[in-house]
Amino acid sequence: MTKVNVLVGTRKGVFSLTSDAARDKWAITGPFVGGLDVNHAVMDPRNGTIFATANDPWFGPTVRYSRDMGETWVDAKASPRFAEDPKPEPGDDTPWFVRESTVIERCWHIQPGRASEPNVMYCGVGPAALFRSDDNGVTWEENAALSSHPTKSKWAPGAGGLILHSVLLDPKNKNRMWTAISAAGVFRTENGGASWQTMNDNIRDPGAAFDPNMPLYPEAGQCVHQLAHAAGDNDRLYLQGHSGTYRSDDGGNHWTEITAGLPSDFGMSMAAHPHNSETAYVVPLQGGELRCPPEFKLRVFRTSDAGATWEPMTKGLPQEQAFMGVYRDSLCTDTLPSAGIYMGTNTGQLWVSADDGDSWKMVTQNLPPICSVEAAVLE
Repeated sequence: MTKVNVLVGTRKGVFSLTSDAARDKWAITGPFVGGLDVNHAVMDPRNGTIFATANDPWFGPTVRYSRDMGETWVDAKASPRFAEDPKPEPGDDTPWFVRESTVIERCWHIQPGRASEPNVMYCGVGPAALFRSDDNGVTWEENAALSSHPTKSKWAPGAGGLILHSVLLDPKNKNRMWTAISAAGVFRTENGGASWQTMNDNIRDPGAAFDPNMPLYPEAGQCVHQLAHAAGDNDRLYLQGHSGTYRSDDGGNHWTEITAGLPSDFGMSMAAHPHNSETAYVVPLQGGELRCPPEFKLRVFRTSDAGATWEPMTKGLPQEQAFMGVYRDSLCTDTLPSAGIYMGTNTGQLWVSADDGDSWKMVTQNLPPICSVEAAVLE
C-alpha cells in the first residue's frame, strides 16, 4: 500500500505524520529529539534514514540521524564544524557560545545526494558554509572553495544570520549544483564544488532601496530566501527572495522577475510542482518587518504558466485574522499523481492539500513553531 510520510521540524523536535494515498487521515508520532531546535528534518529516499539538524542552545548544533524510522537516534561522529573549532573532547561541556574560536551557530538544511551517490549528503550551516558527507552523515567536511569565494567580503547576515539554506542538485549533471545564501545570493558549481560562480544576474538587492550608493543588481549580496528546481530534466529554477520572486530558464545565468500578480514582493518559501515545470507555489508575506500574510489572509499562490500569472489558493485556509508566517523550508510537495502540497506555520498549524493546492485541510494546530516540512512517498 502506498503511504505518505511527512517529517515536520519544529522548535521542539521532529514530528512524523503518516497517511495513505488519500492524505485525509493522519497518524502523528513524536516529538523525536524532543526539546531541540530542528531547522530541517528529511528522509533520505535512497535508504530511509531520517536526518535532523538538531540545534542545542547549550552544546551547539549537530546532525542527528535515525536509521529505524525514528525509534533510535545517533549524533554524527563529526558534525559540521569549522577547522578552527574542533569537536570538544569527551567530557568537555563548555557551551559552544563561550568558546573563543570560530563556531557554527546553526545547522540549517540537509540535502541527500543523488541516487548514483549512495553515501553522499550535504548540509548548509550558519555562518554560511556548505559541508559534505561521504559516509552517509557520519562525518562532514567543509567545502573550502565556497567558504573562500572572492565575493565573501560582500556577504552580510539577514534577519536569521548569514546562512546557507538551499542546496539543489542538477538531476542530469552529477558535477553541477546550486546553493543559496542569505544574504549573498545564488552560487553554482560545474565541477562538483571545486569552484563556484555567482548566479545573481537581475536579482534585486533590497539594500539599494535604503542606500542610493548601493548597486541595484550587484554581483553578490542579494538576500535570497529559497530555491526550487522545476520538475523534469531541464535548467529551470524558481527563487523566492527578500525583493521579488524569480524564474531562471538557463540554470541561473539570468533571472526573470515574476512578482507581478503577487500581493507582496517578500516571502520565505518556494516549492515547485513535482510533475509540471510550469507550476510553482509561494506564500507571500508582508515585508521583512511584519512577516504576516498580506491583508492577514493565508493564501498559497500558484502559477501554472511559469510565473506569467498567479492565482490565490484559499479554499480551506483562514481568510481573516491570519497572523502566522511560513518559514523557508515549510512549503513542500509530494510526488503522487495528484500532487500533495504541505505548508507549516510558525504558529504550529500544518496544512495539507491533496489536489495540487486547489483545497486545503488543517491536519493539526497544536505543534510547536514549524521550521520545515518534508514529504516522502513510501511504497
